[in-house]
Amino acid sequence: MSRYWSRFVHDLEPYVPGEQPKMARLVKLNTNENPFGPSPRALAAIEAANGDDLRLYPDPDASALKAAIGEYYGVPVDQVFVGNGSDEVLAHLFMGFFRQDKPILFPDITYSFYKVYCGLYGIEYQTQPLDDDFSIHLAAYPADNGGIIFPNPNAPTGRPLPLAEIEALLQRNTDSLVVVDEAYVDFGGESAIALVARYPNLLVTQTFSKSRSLAGLRIGFAVGQAPLIDGLERIKNSFNSYPLDRLAIAAGIAAMEDVAWFKQCVDAIVAERDALTAALTARGFEVLPSAANFVFARHAAHQGETLAAGLREQGVIVRHFKRPERIAAFLRITVGTPEQNRALLDALDTLL
Repeated sequence: MSRYWSRFVHDLEPYVPGEQPKMARLVKLNTNENPFGPSPRALAAIEAANGDDLRLYPDPDASALKAAIGEYYGVPVDQVFVGNGSDEVLAHLFMGFFRQDKPILFPDITYSFYKVYCGLYGIEYQTQPLDDDFSIHLAAYPADNGGIIFPNPNAPTGRPLPLAEIEALLQRNTDSLVVVDEAYVDFGGESAIALVARYPNLLVTQTFSKSRSLAGLRIGFAVGQAPLIDGLERIKNSFNSYPLDRLAIAAGIAAMEDVAWFKQCVDAIVAERDALTAALTARGFEVLPSAANFVFARHAAHQGETLAAGLREQGVIVRHFKRPERIAAFLRITVGTPEQNRALLDALDTLL
């Protein structure tokens, strides 16, 4: 704390990211990173781009990356926006679209950065409770709002929404922006990008950090109709005209084009998720249905905080949320390699 801080800084409640520990021989299952590594073509692209051209600024529009994303999803380039991770993309859209006279809406149990952005930009918000089964209930969202945002699948629960429910929301909520945060959609959800052409108030965000295993490069993007993308570009160019460096752009293009590697990794994670869910269930856990690269589970006889601490003592780190109280019994467990998942289960057998 410094006496030079403004009152604004004093009042901020920053986001707390998942721990990035320095411990050796650690089974790290707490931040939903992809355990299978980036596309070899992406690594080769980084190697090829790592030369004298690094003295030059990158393309401020990342046009080639936008083109690769547009080709993959079948959308025009002017409907694609890219940024330094999907968190930056989200920050720009909160600033540009959600500073309204009415509160924005999002689930009460969801990605906790949404509240942080509201505090940073002075945005009023209201949370909407999840159903008893921890699913998002879009039909209950009131029409009088300044915007709506939710992840699909939701985080940290992992539960997906069918595309029909999202479209029903768009059909009745036409006067404000709807943002679908699809960080985990590739692991079993239905992308709302298919709806963009029909709904001018829909913006879909995604990331290269999860299914394309490039969390260390920070690449995120949004897809929406051109007027929404123009708004994001205005904000980006008023903040940082060069959010993506040359290495990130090169790797992102290669990762988007390497469909075979992408599908192989996603299929492997889904198979491991199903096996992990079955193994946890056999050990007395309730595991919520997940369409993400993690599971959300609780044990009837053991507190989540106690289990997380016990796992840590055995070199296995998972994510535990003390707040809100409703999910304090749960652990969020990243799906790892077969060896990592085995280590987790062996450690749980010791604790249980």
